[in-house]
Amino acid sequence: MGDPAGIGPEVCLKAWRGRGRSDCGFVFFGDADVFLKLSQAAELPMPPVAHSLADAVSTAHANGAAIFHIESLRSCWEPGVVSAMTGEASYRYITTAIEAALGGEVDAVVTGPIHKEALRQSGVQYPGHTEIFEALTRSGRACMMLTSDALTCSFVTTHVGLCDVPSLMSVQRILDVIELTDQAIAKIKGHRSRLVVCGLNPHAGESGLFGNREEERFIVPAIEAARRSGVEIEGPLPPDTAFLPNRRQRTDAFVCMYHDQGHIPLKALSFETAVNTTLGLPIVRTSVDHGTALDIAWKRFDADPTSMLQAVALAMKLCGGDVQSSNLLRGGSCQSPISASQLVTEARSSNESATDSRRHFDTVDESRDSGRATI
Repeated sequence: MGDPAGIGPEVCLKAWRGRGRSDCGFVFFGDADVFLKLSQAAELPMPPVAHSLADAVSTAHANGAAIFHIESLRSCWEPGVVSAMTGEASYRYITTAIEAALGGEVDAVVTGPIHKEALRQSGVQYPGHTEIFEALTRSGRACMMLTSDALTCSFVTTHVGLCDVPSLMSVQRILDVIELTDQAIAKIKGHRSRLVVCGLNPHAGESGLFGNREEERFIVPAIEAARRSGVEIEGPLPPDTAFLPNRRQRTDAFVCMYHDQGHIPLKALSFETAVNTTLGLPIVRTSVDHGTALDIAWKRFDADPTSMLQAVALAMKLCGGDVQSSNLLRGGSCQSPISASQLVTEARSSNESATDSRRHFDTVDESRDSGRATI
């Protein structure tokens, strides 16, 4: 459900209500007390509460939705305020959901918004969802992709400072992102992709005039390698003209070198409807493409659930209506799935031991109805 202090719990319940009876069952990973408080304040219906994952999954199959109660808030917390407590709680929900997906108990994970400062205050060192999922699933390669009807962008780098971007670029990294994007477009749109790669520097470097020839050293060789493998690809293009309407109409996805290069045009065009997904994982993960909105959270209860609904729809498409197909975007090597205890400890700083003692993953019953996706 994301950070309890934000709009995540609200858009979760609204999305469930908005989909009505569907071909998927919702399991909400979060604190049932938070959902109860929200349900009463916002006058929103609330699904049944389960205290084990097995019960939550069976209830979701029978009734359409269930809350898997994860007790996480040890004392009073304040809606709309950044705190280490809600940051830690949101991380617990994520790790529990990842464990469930790796174990095959759910078919996809759709994440609500988290607050990066709250995560850091709680001792979690990952800057965002993408890095958490990549690390805790031990994916060999992964990347962020944002998609909407108007525009789709994937990213070579994400939550890093601009000064660090050139040092994180390589021919192999850019080629990985191109290949993952090509595979994703084939799955989502049902045809081979038409890709555009943006340059890093103004005017895509202007033949080395700007920057340190990153285009010639990294981007061009990656494009040439992708082209040799059969990808229809163009670039590197100057970022200031890459997203013009005529080019967007004939391009399935844009490969961007850094966070704001793609986030700015995409959010300008599709702020309420865009979806975030992580490519290259051994599980399906999608997300809303907005933040916790602490300024409006828990006040008028008018948060728009459209992005959450779109994220659920994309997760269903990536699952293909088949439990076994949720691995289709695996994207290369993946090490052995991380264990539950490792999920808890790998991102922790010096306060790990006190936090870990409170974490617990329920033993689940492996028998389940595979005819209906569980998200």
